[in-house]
Amino acid sequence: MPKKQIDLSIVIVNYNTKDITVECLNSIIANTSGINYEIIVIDNASVDGSIQAIKKINEVKLILNSQNKGFAHGNNQGIKVANGKFVLFLNTDTLINDNVLDEMIKWMDVNPNAGVATPALKNKDGSLQGTGGYFPTLPRVFSWMTIQDLPFVDNFIKPFHPYHSKSFFSKGASFYDSQKELDWVTGAYLMTRRDILEKIEGWDESFFMYVEEVDLCYRIKQLGYKIWYLPKWSIIHFGGASSKTNEFSLISEYQGIKKFYKKLFSSWQYQVLRLLLKIGALGRMVVFGILEGRESVKIYAKAYRAI
Repeated sequence: MPKKQIDLSIVIVNYNTKDITVECLNSIIANTSGINYEIIVIDNASVDGSIQAIKKINEVKLILNSQNKGFAHGNNQGIKVANGKFVLFLNTDTLINDNVLDEMIKWMDVNPNAGVATPALKNKDGSLQGTGGYFPTLPRVFSWMTIQDLPFVDNFIKPFHPYHSKSFFSKGASFYDSQKELDWVTGAYLMTRRDILEKIEGWDESFFMYVEEVDLCYRIKQLGYKIWYLPKWSIIHFGGASSKTNEFSLISEYQGIKKFYKKLFSSWQYQVLRLLLKIGALGRMVVFGILEGRESVKIYAKAYRAI
């Protein structure tokens, strides 16, 4: 008999998140029907019992690494063995429900210009999270680092991050109420086409973690495809479970944006970017030092030095 075509390859990179990874895998299996799919888990040398727990789930193809080479490297390993027409890169700290995968594949099938699609990401209480935004041009980085929290600024300068948890205003959450084309979406749930991944040669492994999805979406848009945010569907995203501290995520994002600029833009733009990031780190040392105390000052001081 001919082998059944795989509609979707689900690629998940795991690093010491055993319990939430198992919960994520079980949510896929329990809530996905109508498509032929495969689950590929890349384990980046976990030592928390993840490997033994994942091996108990028969539906999973498990790739074991002897060291952690990052999110992008793991995703590329998944691409190499993926057989699906579509590929979904999914974080371990997510829960799939309501047959989202089948319905989103059908949407992608009737929208051939869609290179990437993502649903709404929600907290466990049902509130919306930010997911994606617009490419970090210098005006957008300036806004992000200085004036974005002021009313109406986003109406004039499209935001790199339309909504973030420390915003002084709640205006950002409403941005994610409606379907729209974006420049990039987060790697928590990033559905694309395998033939596109072959054209762009996968993820850039020089990004260890953070901003690699911005780079991926940039290259996909360069091919003429669109990046879509589709809140008709949603998943639960616990957020940040793989990153132990805010310090790690903050510094990693700053370093990722620097790498993105060094790769794609001129040297003068790169230097202006560094200046804007330093201004932002200094401002946050003052503001969050007052609001949150000495620990935040230390974190932003480290970020300033890392820039």
